[in-house]
Amino acid sequence: MFSPGTKRPNANPRRDQGSPATPLTEIRRSSPDNSVPNRPTTGTPAPWAPRLSVLARVLPGNQNEKGDEIKPVYVGEFPQVVRDEQASMLQRHVHGDASVSGGMERGTSLAWIISGGRLFVWSYLSPGSSTSCTVLDIPGSVFEGGEAGRTGGNSWLLRVVNWDNTSTRTKKVVKQCSSAGIVLCNKKTRAAAYWPDIYGEGRTDPVVSVASSDELEVASSPIDRKTPQKRQQLLSRHRSSLTGSCTFNSLIACAVPDSHNECVAVACSSNGELWQFHCSPSGVSRKKVYQHNQTSSPQGGDSGSKGYPRSLTWCFPNLHVQESSRQFVVLTDREMQCFSIELSPDYVVSKLWSHEIIGSDGDRGIKKDLAGQKRIWPLDMQVDYHGKVTTILVATFCLDRGSSSSYTQYSLLTMQYKSGGSIAPTQETVLERKDPIQVIIPKARVEDEDFLFSMRLRVGGKPSGSAIILSGDGTATVSHYYRTTTRLYKFDLPYDAGKVLDASILPSTDDGEEGAWVVLTEKAGIWAIPEKAVMIGGVEPPERSLSRKGSSNEGSAQEERKNLTFAGNLAPRRASSEAWDAGDRQRVMPVIARQTAQDEESETLLSQLFHDYHLYGQVDASLEKLKNAGAFERDRETNVFARLSKSIVDTLAKHWTTTRGAEILAMAVVSSQLTDKQQKHTKFLEFLALSKCHEELCSRQRHSLQIILEHGEKLAGMIQLRELQNIISQNRSSGLSTSRSSPENQISGALWDLIQLVGDRARRNTVLLMDRDNAEVFYSKVSDLQEVFSCLDKQLEYVIPAEQPYGIQVQRACELSNACVSIVRAAMQYRNTHHLWYPPPECLTPWYCQAVVRNGMWQVASFMLQLLKEASQIDMSAKSDLYSHLELLAEVLLEAYAGSVTAKVELGHEHKGLLDEYWNRRDALLDSLYHQVKDFVEVGHENLNEGSDELNEEIFGKLSSCLLPMAKRHECYSTLWKICCDINDSELLKNLMHDSMGPNGGFSYYVFKQLYARKQFSKLLRLGEEFHEALSIFLKYHPDLLWLHEVFLHQFSSASDTLHELALSQEESSISEPEDGTGPGHITTLPKLADRKRFLNLSKIAAIAGKDADCEIKVKRIEADLKILKVQEEVIELLSSDETKQNLDKRLLRPEDLIKLCLEGESAELSLRAFDVFAWTSSSFRRTHANLLDDCWRNAADQDDWSKMYQASVSEGWSDEETLQNLKETVLFRASSRCYGPEAETFGEGFDEVLPLRLEIVEPSTMKDSVSSVEAILMQHKDYSEAGKLMLTAIMLGSLQYDTIEEEGPVPME
Repeated sequence: MFSPGTKRPNANPRRDQGSPATPLTEIRRSSPDNSVPNRPTTGTPAPWAPRLSVLARVLPGNQNEKGDEIKPVYVGEFPQVVRDEQASMLQRHVHGDASVSGGMERGTSLAWIISGGRLFVWSYLSPGSSTSCTVLDIPGSVFEGGEAGRTGGNSWLLRVVNWDNTSTRTKKVVKQCSSAGIVLCNKKTRAAAYWPDIYGEGRTDPVVSVASSDELEVASSPIDRKTPQKRQQLLSRHRSSLTGSCTFNSLIACAVPDSHNECVAVACSSNGELWQFHCSPSGVSRKKVYQHNQTSSPQGGDSGSKGYPRSLTWCFPNLHVQESSRQFVVLTDREMQCFSIELSPDYVVSKLWSHEIIGSDGDRGIKKDLAGQKRIWPLDMQVDYHGKVTTILVATFCLDRGSSSSYTQYSLLTMQYKSGGSIAPTQETVLERKDPIQVIIPKARVEDEDFLFSMRLRVGGKPSGSAIILSGDGTATVSHYYRTTTRLYKFDLPYDAGKVLDASILPSTDDGEEGAWVVLTEKAGIWAIPEKAVMIGGVEPPERSLSRKGSSNEGSAQEERKNLTFAGNLAPRRASSEAWDAGDRQRVMPVIARQTAQDEESETLLSQLFHDYHLYGQVDASLEKLKNAGAFERDRETNVFARLSKSIVDTLAKHWTTTRGAEILAMAVVSSQLTDKQQKHTKFLEFLALSKCHEELCSRQRHSLQIILEHGEKLAGMIQLRELQNIISQNRSSGLSTSRSSPENQISGALWDLIQLVGDRARRNTVLLMDRDNAEVFYSKVSDLQEVFSCLDKQLEYVIPAEQPYGIQVQRACELSNACVSIVRAAMQYRNTHHLWYPPPECLTPWYCQAVVRNGMWQVASFMLQLLKEASQIDMSAKSDLYSHLELLAEVLLEAYAGSVTAKVELGHEHKGLLDEYWNRRDALLDSLYHQVKDFVEVGHENLNEGSDELNEEIFGKLSSCLLPMAKRHECYSTLWKICCDINDSELLKNLMHDSMGPNGGFSYYVFKQLYARKQFSKLLRLGEEFHEALSIFLKYHPDLLWLHEVFLHQFSSASDTLHELALSQEESSISEPEDGTGPGHITTLPKLADRKRFLNLSKIAAIAGKDADCEIKVKRIEADLKILKVQEEVIELLSSDETKQNLDKRLLRPEDLIKLCLEGESAELSLRAFDVFAWTSSSFRRTHANLLDDCWRNAADQDDWSKMYQASVSEGWSDEETLQNLKETVLFRASSRCYGPEAETFGEGFDEVLPLRLEIVEPSTMKDSVSSVEAILMQHKDYSEAGKLMLTAIMLGSLQYDTIEEEGPVPME
C-alpha cells in the first residue's frame, strides 16, 4: 500500500481478467494515447481494465482473489470533452510537461479540471452516460505571464457558491446543482475571475480582478541590499515558488444573503495577509483586511514563519440558512485565529479570538521544545460537517539522539469547542484537545518544505472519523483511528495514470452526513474508496513516507512484502516494521472479521449443487451434504439459501453499458434480463423442492424461506414496473412530435425521476456500483425494491415539485400511484399463485406490509387527497382520473395495513398505535373518496330535472363497484352509514348489518350508536328486533334503553334491576361506550332527581310484576331508596342557596355525602334528616359509618341550649309534666324517638345493633368490643356536667311510647 511505483512485471493481480464486452488487448490497441511503454503494474487498476462493478455479480465464495475487497472502485470516467482536451494537451506537450489542476466540491458534488486554459466543471455523482460538462474559458490575464501553458498544475484555488442553498428545504436530497457561481484565483498572480452563474441562460464572460503592481511589490519577498547580486537574481527567480511569501494558499467563499448572484471570498497569503473579494456580476473588488505579524519563528531556527497562514475554513461549513455574518478560522504557524465577516455592504472583518496550538501547554494542542523536537509545521486544517471538531495535519521534524538520524513525524490534532457552540471573544481558552494526538507515521523520511506545504487534509468520510491526506506528488492516504490504533490505507496510481488531484465525500443517503471517500485523478477518472476497503485493507503506520519517494530506511519495501501475513479468515495485513525489527513476528493487528469458514464452505457448496442441478437436473444427496456443511445454521438474511436467492435476483448484467444513457430503458435487454432472473429463481425453488431443502427450511428457517419467496415477489413487481415504464414510454413517444422525440423526452416523467432517485441512492450506498447507470442499478437491485417506497416517503416533494402546474402534478401523482399499485399487486399475485411454497404465515409480516412501504404509499395518497381538495384548480377529467387512481391505491394501502395488524396481533406485540393509524388513514381515504363520488354525480345532475331516485341509483351504482366492498372489507362504518343515509336505503342498511357482524356487534353496533345519538329510540329498538345479539351488546352500555327492551321481552325482574341501577347511577362513565368500541363513544346524560324517582317507581312496578322469590325484599329496598331520594328533595328545599339547589337537583348524592350536607346546614330539621338517611340505608352502611353516626348525635345535642334549659328548670321549678313538654321540643328527644322509639322504621337491623342508648343496655358478651352509646357521646358534651340529667331524660323519654309515658307517669330523672 505504501510502496512506491516500482515495477513488478509478474505481480499484476488483474492481468487475467478480461472485459465482458471487449478484450483488453483490443481496448489497449484502440487507445494509443493511453498506451505507455513499460507501464508500471502496481497501484490502483486503471479504468481501461474490466469495471469493478462486475464483482457484484460474483458470489463471495466464487471470488478467486479476496484482495478485491480492499481495492478502490472505479466510479466513472471524465466527460468526453475533458478526455478530448487531455488528448490534445498530450499531443501539444510531447515531453509530458503539461500539468493539470483539479478539485472537488463537497457541498455541490461538482468536480473541476483546468487544462489548456479552460475550466471544465461536472457532477461526479452523475453516471458516465448522463454526465454533462460545463466548459469555461479562463481569461489570459489570470494566468502567470498571460499564457495558459506557463501555469503549473497546482496554481489554482477554486470555490463554488451554490445559489440553490439560499432557499432552505425541509428535507435533504441529493440533486444536481442547477445554479452556481465560481470564484477562481491564481495562487501566484493573485488574479481572480468570477462567473456569476455557470448554468444560467445566456452565460456571460467572467469578471476579472488583477492584482496591482503595488500589491505585488509589497507582497514580494524583500531582498537585502547587502546580498550579492547573483544571490539577489536567484531569489528573484524564486519569488513565485509555492512557499514564497506572496502566493495565495487558501480560499473560501459564501453567498451574500438577499442579493442576486453576489458572494464574498477571503484568501490568505503566504506573507500573512488576508484579502477580501466582493464578487458580483458587475465586477470583483478586492482589499486587504488583515496583516498577520511575521515575526521570527517561535520554534527556533532562522526560517521565520514563511508560507503562513496556510489554511482557511468556515467555522460551520454546512450553514445554508440566511445569516448576517459568518465566522472563519485561519491556521498560522502556531495558532488558530477566528474572524467574523459581516455579510453587509461594508463586509467588515473583525478578529474574535485566537488559540495557541503549539506552545508550552500540551492540553491546548501540541507541546513544543520536547526532546528531539526541532520544528513543527501545521500544514492544513478542516472543520467537520457540524462545525464541532477541527482537525489539523501536523508535521514534526525530529532528531533521534541515539542514532543521530533525522525523521519527520506526521500526526493529526483534533480540537473542539469547550462549550460546544459559539465562543465569546472574551473567553481565554476557546478550544480543547478532543482526543490524544493521532500519529499517522511515526518515523518518515525528511521532506523539503515545498512537499510539506503541498499536503492537504480532508475529513468526514467513511469509516466515521477517518481523514484523507493528499500529497503534492499525487498520492492519497486514508487515516482511520480504530481500536486505539491508527490504520492507514494508501490510494496510489501508476505514474502513467497521473496524480490524485483532490478527494471528497459521496453524499450519504442516510440522515447522517458521512459517505464513502471519492478521489479525483489526473487521467484515470474518479474512484471511490469503500468503507470496507479501509477497514480491511488498513495497516498500522509503517516507517514510510506519504510521498512516492519511499522510505529513508533501505530495504523497507522488501520488509513490507515479507510482513504480509495471512491468518485464517483474516484479511492480509502489513505489520509494522518496528515490530518486525524487534523480532515480534507473531504480532496480530486488530482486524475486521469476515464470514466464518463454515459459512463460506456451505455457500460454495450450495452454489455448486445448484449449478449442477441447473445444468444436469441432479440433486444427489444435496440435503445431507448441506446439513453436514452447516447450511441451515443461520436464519433470516444471513442464511446461505437466502443469500444465494438474493444474488440471483440482484445479478448485474454483463452486457449493459453506461454509455447509452436513457436509452437503456428502451432496450429489450432490460425485460430479457428480468425474465432470465425470474426463470433462474424459479429453478432455484425447484431445486429446493426436489432436494427436500424446502421442507427443512419450512420447519426450521421460516423467515429465511419467507425472504426467498419475497425475492420472487419483488422480481414479479419489478417486471410489472418495467412493463408499466414501457407503456408510459410508448404513450409519451406517440404523443410527441418528431422534433421532440428524443429518448430523454420519451421516458421523462415521475416514474423515471423516481427510478433515478432510487438508483442513485443504491449507487451511493454501494460504491461498487458507482460506474453504473442509475436505471441499470435500479432494475438490477431487485431485493431492494422497497427503496421505491422509502424515496416516495422522504423525497416525494422532489418527484412532484410544488411549483409545477396542477395538471402536471395530477399526471405525475397518478403515475406514481399506478407504479405502487402495480408493484404490490404483482407481489400479492405471486403469493397467491405460489401459496403452497410459503411457510405457515403466522407471525410473518409480508414485505409490502412493512412500515416503509405503507408510509411511501400513504405519502402519495395524502398528496392526491390534497389535490382533490383543491378541486377548483383541476378540470373534471383530471379529477376523475385522480379519483380512479386514488381508489386503487387506497385498496392496496389498506390491505397492507390489515396484513401488518394481523401479524402484530399474532406476535403478541403492542398494536394499538398501528391500529389507530390504520383507522385514521382508512377514514380519511374512504370519506374523501365517497365525497368525490357524490360531487361527480351531483355535477352530472345539476342541470337536469331528474328525481332523487335516479340520483340515488346512480350513486349506488358507482359505489357498489369498488368503494362499498372496500369499506365493508376494512370496516369503515362511518362511510357505510353515510352511504345508507344519503340514498335512504333501509334494505341496504340491513344487508350491511347482516354482512358486517363482528365480535363487538360490527356495523350493527355502529348503526345503533348513530340512532341513539339522534334520539331515534323507537327506530333503534324496532331495528334491534332483527339483530338481537348486536342490540344486547349495545344496550348493555345503555341501561336507559335496556329496560324497555327487557319489558318488551317480558323480563320484568331484569327490567326492575336495570331501572333500579339506572336510578342510582352516580357517574356518566357507568353508561358510556365500551373502550374497545369502534368510533367515538357517546356519553349518556345523567337523569335528574325527578327522572330517578320515576325510574324507582317503574322498578317497583316491574319487581311486583316479576313475582320473583325475592320480590318482597326488592320492593322494600326500592321503597327505602325512594325515601332517601325524598330526603334529598327535602334537604334541597331547606337549603338557602339557589345555586346549590340547582346543582343538587341535577345529581344524586351518595348517602354519606347527603348526611354530611345535613350536618353542615346547622339546622334542626336538617339534623333530623341525617337520621332519616341512616335509617333507610342498611345495617352495613350504619356499621361502616359509625363515626359519622356519632357526629349526627353530637350535632343533635348542639341544636339546643342545654345550659339555659337547665337554668330555667331550676329557677322556674319545672314539674314533671313541664319537663316532659319542654324536652319533647328538643332535637335529642325527636332523634331518639326516630331511631329508638316504638314506631321507628329502618331498613334492616335497628340502631340498637350499632349504637345503643345506654351502656347498661349492652349485652355482656359485647362489652369487650368497647361499643359506644348515645349516653357516652352525650357525656362528652360541654353542658353534660350541668344538664346531663336533662339530656339523658330526653333520649330515654324519646325511646318510649307517648301513651306509656302518660299512663305510667314521668320517668324519674335520677
